[in-house]
Amino acid sequence: NTDAGLIKNITSSIFYSGINLLSKNKLEKNASDFFAISKKVANVLRKKDKKVVVAVNKIDNYMRDQENILEFYALGFEEVVGISGEHKINLGDLLDAVISKFDRKKEKSREEGLKIAVLGRPNAGKSSLVNKLLNEERSIVSDIAGTTRDSIDSSLKYDGETYTLIDTAGIRKQSKIEDSIEYYSVLRAVKSIKRADVCVLMLDATELLTEQDKRVAGLIYEERKPIIIAINKWDLIEKDNTSVKKFTELVKADLPFLSYAPVITISALTGKRTINILEQAKFINEEYHKKITTGLLNQILSEMIAQNPVPTRKGRAVKINYATQVGEAPPRFAFFSNNPELIHFSYQRYIENKLREYFGFEGCPIDIVFNKKNEGY
Repeated sequence: NTDAGLIKNITSSIFYSGINLLSKNKLEKNASDFFAISKKVANVLRKKDKKVVVAVNKIDNYMRDQENILEFYALGFEEVVGISGEHKINLGDLLDAVISKFDRKKEKSREEGLKIAVLGRPNAGKSSLVNKLLNEERSIVSDIAGTTRDSIDSSLKYDGETYTLIDTAGIRKQSKIEDSIEYYSVLRAVKSIKRADVCVLMLDATELLTEQDKRVAGLIYEERKPIIIAINKWDLIEKDNTSVKKFTELVKADLPFLSYAPVITISALTGKRTINILEQAKFINEEYHKKITTGLLNQILSEMIAQNPVPTRKGRAVKINYATQVGEAPPRFAFFSNNPELIHFSYQRYIENKLREYFGFEGCPIDIVFNKKNEGY
């Protein structure tokens, strides 16, 4: 049996290797045979607990061939890289993927630790929050909007962890964006969001959401960063035992795309609950990097479908056969279906809600893709 001999040889190679590169030409004639063999090889690799990078060759056009790459996530490995050996496309990415598998922890630099960007409109209390957490006056703060000078990085230690707070100049109204200073403040905010591990959106309890706030929230969402919403100046408003719930509902109604974001009420002036931001940021960063095993994910998928079967559309049955997590930071999941194009957005939302119900991911965006199930699987 040729396949048995091939598997035997591959198994022998796996035994002696530290990192394995599973390669497949996307245009191979005997694709179905390869799928059967690759599943067997994948099973051997899993049993041996080996580090694996799947390389899909002959990906000459990354955008056009994206679907061909996605189907190989069904093998159950996180690292799948599309390459073209002939045209030398993405070979650098392949090398990066292999190097990342070496036994070197991707630790953040000791100097920076967990990076938290504090964002919001001018005078929302960003610098006051940073100063309260630092217990010192490093920024120049006054009652005039926008008087804090440029972005400032400050480090502190709390409960054995190092944090870097990125205090960013506020974003003004769109009508004044032509002003070069304010234009560059937006660029700095975007740069801070990109650098950050976790973003804190500061709101003013005395004004709540403005268009500027929504704009900052949109920037954070577009960058797929985890987020905490902090309602500042909580000490300045009249409140009762229902106020937190009411304010949270108002914020979620105005920012429906950030429904997953936790809302914390604070007072940067008095320090009330400000330390919760550090604790929450650490937790959310762990959620952002959480990895769900393929076995557990498919067990939950079965429960999801049993509770709420995928609706038939246009007279055609729709099945979701398999799912796997294909990335983290943000969490990214691939679902394989016989008719992925017929899965309604409401059912996609149902899946996301169920993923959050079962696995948490508080404060984190979740990316979900649906792909055509290959007959070989």
